[in-house]
Amino acid sequence: MNPKTSPLMIYMNGRLVPKEEAVVSVFDHGFLYGDGVFEGIRAYNGRVFRLQEHMDRLYRSARAIILDIKMSPEDLIQKVLETLRANQLRDAYVRLVVSRGTGDLGLDPRKCPEPTIIIIADKIALYPEECYSVGLDVVTVSTRRNSSQALSPNIKALNYLNNILAKIEANLVGVREAIMLNLEGFVAECTGDNIFYIKGDRLITPPTTAGALDGITRNCVMELAPSLGLKAEEKLFTPYDLYTAEESFLTGTAAEVIPVIRIDSRTIGSGKPGAKTQKLIRAFRDLTQKEGVPI
Repeated sequence: MNPKTSPLMIYMNGRLVPKEEAVVSVFDHGFLYGDGVFEGIRAYNGRVFRLQEHMDRLYRSARAIILDIKMSPEDLIQKVLETLRANQLRDAYVRLVVSRGTGDLGLDPRKCPEPTIIIIADKIALYPEECYSVGLDVVTVSTRRNSSQALSPNIKALNYLNNILAKIEANLVGVREAIMLNLEGFVAECTGDNIFYIKGDRLITPPTTAGALDGITRNCVMELAPSLGLKAEEKLFTPYDLYTAEESFLTGTAAEVIPVIRIDSRTIGSGKPGAKTQKLIRAFRDLTQKEGVPI
């Protein structure tokens, strides 16, 4: 099978089907209401990075919304690996989606007897390579992060309208990413990434109680920090703390670790990717080449 000409194969509810046949019902509550959960997962050099952590978070999210996946985590891990093998991918982005499934036009999840399980394995390049060497220009937007008292940020849900509205604001001013504040005015996260800043030997990121997702890459960077002489901590902070930081960067499964060099027209540090950020980028990339579940 030639990977350049073979159709992309998608896992859907127990079988692999060509991309063109991977369709869901218009009555699926994931489509109608964004009722479901998902994970974005990366494979590097023939290994799936932090697969168990992603699977654990998926099942926590599902339990939080009383969504029965009806498959064990171990079996679902095997389906992820099978999908990667079917597409002959060693370096890939995997989108694992579990929706409430097909029901009626009402909200009641009890009308959806079976979840819809989808696994997509493909390539992704969220940011062009020059963004990693030059850095990102980001802005703080007016769209506030959903209150963690209304919807836990620990639930990685299919409904991303809050983030999309912030992304639209970023698009309108011509930048790639936007910082979202919570209702109290503290920094929560970006539209698709967690945010960090560095001052001295302190590496600081918002706590999940501020509205930040408990990101897998976020946690990985915090684990790497001590080996690079940095003290990682979760702390509430405002845009002022970012403006006066020595360095700043974003993290995410698709984004990995990407420097930020300007926020709301304020130059961060020297206006170039900081030395400590670059060390974290190298340390993270080294780790992705060594750690993971073999495909």
